[in-house]
Amino acid sequence: MSFFFSKPNSRHDVIQIRLIRLAVFFHLIGCILLTLAPAVRFHSWSAELRWHQWIGFIVWFIGFLFLHRVLLKHLPDRDPYLLPIISFLCAWGLLTIYRLDFNFGLRQTAWLAIGLLLGYLAIRSKGLLNFIRRYRYVWLSGGLLLTLLTFVVGVYPNGTGPALWLRFFGVYLQPSEILKILLVVFLASYLADNLRVRFNLLQLLLPTLILVGAAFLILVAQHDLGTASLFIAVYAVIIYLASGKKRLLLISMIVVLIALIAGYLIYDVIQLRIEAWLNPWLDSNGRSYQIVQSIIAVANGGIFGRGIGLGSPGVVPVAVSDFIFPAIFEETGLLGAAGLILLFTFFMIRGFSIALNAPNQFQRFLAAGFTTAITVQALLIIGGSIRLLPLTGVTLPFVSYGGSSLVTSLVAAFLLLIISNNSETQPAVLNRGQPYRMVGGVFLTSFAALFLLSTWWSVIRSDDLLSRNDNPRRFISDNYVIRGSIFDQNDQILAATTGDPGNYIRTLAYPPLSSVIGYTDANYGQAGLEASQDNLLRGVSSTNFWQVFTTRLLYGQYPQGFDLRTSLDLGLQEKVDSLLGQNKGSVLVMNAESGEILAMATSPTFDANSLSGNMEIWKTDPNSPLLNRATQGVYPPGSITGGLIYNLFASNGSELPELPAFYQSEILNGTYYCAGNIESTYSWLDLIAAGCPLALEKFSSGMKPVEIYNLYKQYGLLNQPEIPIESATPANLESFSNLENLFRGQSNLLVSPLQVAIAYAPFSNGGYFIEPSLTTSFRNTDGEWLLLTNSSKKEKMGLDFSTTVNQLTSKGSSGWSLSATVPTASGRLDWYVQGTPLNWRGVPIILVVGLEDSSPVSAAEIGSSIYLVATNQQ
Repeated sequence: MSFFFSKPNSRHDVIQIRLIRLAVFFHLIGCILLTLAPAVRFHSWSAELRWHQWIGFIVWFIGFLFLHRVLLKHLPDRDPYLLPIISFLCAWGLLTIYRLDFNFGLRQTAWLAIGLLLGYLAIRSKGLLNFIRRYRYVWLSGGLLLTLLTFVVGVYPNGTGPALWLRFFGVYLQPSEILKILLVVFLASYLADNLRVRFNLLQLLLPTLILVGAAFLILVAQHDLGTASLFIAVYAVIIYLASGKKRLLLISMIVVLIALIAGYLIYDVIQLRIEAWLNPWLDSNGRSYQIVQSIIAVANGGIFGRGIGLGSPGVVPVAVSDFIFPAIFEETGLLGAAGLILLFTFFMIRGFSIALNAPNQFQRFLAAGFTTAITVQALLIIGGSIRLLPLTGVTLPFVSYGGSSLVTSLVAAFLLLIISNNSETQPAVLNRGQPYRMVGGVFLTSFAALFLLSTWWSVIRSDDLLSRNDNPRRFISDNYVIRGSIFDQNDQILAATTGDPGNYIRTLAYPPLSSVIGYTDANYGQAGLEASQDNLLRGVSSTNFWQVFTTRLLYGQYPQGFDLRTSLDLGLQEKVDSLLGQNKGSVLVMNAESGEILAMATSPTFDANSLSGNMEIWKTDPNSPLLNRATQGVYPPGSITGGLIYNLFASNGSELPELPAFYQSEILNGTYYCAGNIESTYSWLDLIAAGCPLALEKFSSGMKPVEIYNLYKQYGLLNQPEIPIESATPANLESFSNLENLFRGQSNLLVSPLQVAIAYAPFSNGGYFIEPSLTTSFRNTDGEWLLLTNSSKKEKMGLDFSTTVNQLTSKGSSGWSLSATVPTASGRLDWYVQGTPLNWRGVPIILVVGLEDSSPVSAAEIGSSIYLVATNQQ
């Protein structure tokens, strides 16, 4: 590489050459990685490689190499660190922009060439600093005039948006960027000419206040409060450096705060940004989408990043400009972000060093002003993208896409280089060094805060952020990596990944199970087993940590997922769905001994294969097809709990009350009979099994409400079932006040069919309380099925169930059953519960049917038919 560089003549030259070589190496490696990224992402060399960024590399390399040689000749004593820092930043920005959008990359390359050409002309122009100093009013007036023109002929390059640009022959120019450096020129020149050892501060500052105030008002009127805040900050710092008056900083902070409050009250865009800053999680898919996705991008970057070209930075809107920092962070990680922050920190340090060693006050203020403008702008945009500050809409100097921003930043940087070339003259007398140390200390602290907050999001909060349903990066990864399949207990596929790499599609083989299996979708998030078992299906859990780490590091993707086996029986499920038909309600079939759910049906339901175009319709459908009625539907239990109460009496050997002669019950101004038929000769258990509310009221009349409450709690009717799909939150009740209302379905107690199945499982398993189970095993990388840790409880309840179950099981029947009809807020619900007897030799079964607005006869017919199928009797 020495062929491209002139022979160094001094220590400065050696430092600059070495750092420029490092920048070339960095940019070269980045371009190579971006070229190979498609092959890595698709795990195939047949993928179409990316070559566009090499156009930018060639222009960048030739341009900075040329300027390097020009500096060696014309500015031999310039600061040796400044050009390498600028080249690093420009290379990083150019590479990222090409990675995001080829067309924007070409435009940025053209603007870079223009900026470097202007830098060359500035370096070759003798007396340039004196020239710009002499005509300060002309420059500032011209900048204000250009900015005012945006009110008349202003446009927005992308169509609809703030009209802050001027268009000349197809080229867009943002006057506020030019006005930024002209403001610095004006202040530096004015203060250098008028500053005295003793002065009246108000008289000195009045002209500057008028002109700067005019610029501020113009920017506020344009709704460009980000640039307006930058102007105030630059003005305050320069005046403070010149005067040493700390109260000026305080006044400036008050002005910015007032402007912020006024903007919040007047402009909707400012209000949205403040609210998104204070609490972005309230509307993460709406108003706060940008900042939430920016933070998630930072979290996705982690420490080492996903790799150049392997992340998903395009998910964040305006990633080439306002949000280019999280785009860089996602692919280079905390290490890359720290490097970028350090580059701006070094720029700030070198800039203030140049200012302190400037030969006169004008050049000192000019160098300090340019350094402050670029530093504050970097702090504002980086801080806004990681929620340290509200979003301002300014660009990241040298890095973000934007011709006006890039060119003005380069011009400011090259003027700094010119100022730094002053070894033959003594620095101007520094009357006040404390302000420079204080401002530099504040900037250093601010950069440290950026790094610390970046660490917080990318390391400490990373797992929480990446697991959010509004993180589309997981779903983008699913397009390239096979997600584990989901099977039933007989290895029948329930859900699988189909298609080719880059276009993988998740397909549910049996759509009626959509409410159980769920979905994983970039637009609608995740639900069901796809959500709860995501880490397993994605290959993250139960995998060697280093395998996950290296896969994420090398490919920016998750490893291939593990297959999952469930307890569902697809054959039984199909018959259950067929028998439930179009009835509104649910059916749940469970192994009463292990808690394994064998079938779970809900109707009406949805099709997870056709979310797009239907999800919004389903959300507003009054029949609630997205609701899994077996686990999320909650209804009054009413008299369906009679078997639990009767068993308490039978188990304790308590004397039964006298049989009633009348067992109908008045509920909600209507006569509700028992759900089942009652013969002329009946027992207490006949009435309870038939769900007669009045009979249950009389049977339990000697019990206290607290006894019923404790009994229900013991059977799990007040607890949250431990199941890996969405389930209803249990009723938050501390006691029952009225047993009559409880048994008539008029209390606040609501339960799900799953809770009822759990409560009655002990009747068929010998008295053990269990928790339900839906997943049983997974297939590892060696193809072996390994059992999942079963978290289900199995606890002896201390009650005797044999008497109750034997009495419930009628002669010639293979099982026991109970029914109930309960009024609901929207109509009625018919319960039907059936289970195998205690001496059952096959798999013990418990099933629950809950039909809305149907009939007890239909519920019993459906339930008994399913029972025969589940117990292999039909």
